[in-house]
Amino acid sequence: GFSCEKCDFETDLCNAFHEVSLHPGWIRRNGRSGVGPPYSDHSGNDTNNFLSLSSETRSSATLRTNVLFPTDEEHVCQITFHYWISQGGALMVGLQKCSEDTIKNLWHDSGELQNQWKANTITINSSENFEV
Repeated sequence: GFSCEKCDFETDLCNAFHEVSLHPGWIRRNGRSGVGPPYSDHSGNDTNNFLSLSSETRSSATLRTNVLFPTDEEHVCQITFHYWISQGGALMVGLQKCSEDTIKNLWHDSGELQNQWKANTITINSSENFEV
C-alpha cells in the first residue's frame, strides 16, 4: 500500500532526520526568532517552525534519513519539500545505498531565485536499502 508521512518540524527534527555533524548545524526556528530571513514559513506563518542553518555554520551541514527500504513498482519513494536558499547558498539531496560509501547526487539548487520559498518533489528508485 501507499503511505505518506507528513512532517513540519513543529516538535522535532522529524525523527527521520538527525544531525550527523558535531559542529552546530541545522536548528529548528521560526520567522520571529530574530536571526534574519526567512521571516515566515512557506505558507506565510511566522510562528511555524522550519529548519535553518545556524549562523555558526560556516561550511556545510548534513541531514540524513534513517534507513529506507527498497523501492519497486508498488513501493515508490517520493519526497516533497519546501526550501529557501540565501545568497551564496546551495542545497543538495543525495542517495546513499547501504552497501556503498559514496553519495549519489539526486538534485541540487544553488538558488538563482534568491530569498523566496520554493518547492520540489524527488522520486527515488533503489533496489536496496538506502538513506537520503
